[in-house]
Amino acid sequence: MLLTFLKGFGVGSGLIIAIGAQNAFVLSQGVRKNHYIIIPLICAICDALLIILGVTGMGTLVSSSKSLSLIAGIGGAGFLFIYGIGSFRSAIKGGSLSANQKTESSFKTAILTTLAVTLLNPHVYLDTVILLGSISSQFKQPGHFFFGAGAVMASFVWFFSLSLGGKMLAPLFTKKSSWRVLDTLVGMTMWAIALSVVKGLFTL
Repeated sequence: MLLTFLKGFGVGSGLIIAIGAQNAFVLSQGVRKNHYIIIPLICAICDALLIILGVTGMGTLVSSSKSLSLIAGIGGAGFLFIYGIGSFRSAIKGGSLSANQKTESSFKTAILTTLAVTLLNPHVYLDTVILLGSISSQFKQPGHFFFGAGAVMASFVWFFSLSLGGKMLAPLFTKKSSWRVLDTLVGMTMWAIALSVVKGLFTL
């Protein structure tokens, strides 16, 4: 069962580490020292719940619902596009951060934004519920649960590493130019994913 767990960890890592809206958001908030514990925790818990849904057989049901996919796609693309605009505005404005300074938003805002970035992105359902769910079905019980547990562990390890790593990079962002580069990359990532989501809607 350890081998199955490690397979789940490896596959989960491969899917989660890919550059995406969620990762860009977690990294940028880590650099800002903005709720850098609760944000990755929310991301990891959401991933865990979705992975459990996929492992228990919900992946097939979700993927077969065109209306659900369409609603999630439109909402997700819209949110990512708007968030991207905000990032580009921040890039134009520029910013600065001393090594010990925090730029925290409210606790409520951090939670709602994290949930939106995570749950309004259709790609998260593709990676967790559908792909991981489908792969886990190759293992007989209780193997698919060990596979899912490995993927869940990968999510927790990755998001906390990303957030805490961003916090450690904060001293590099004492110049406006550094913030402009980061915010521009975040904005480009958000828009690129929004565009890919829109393109995907035409294939439904």
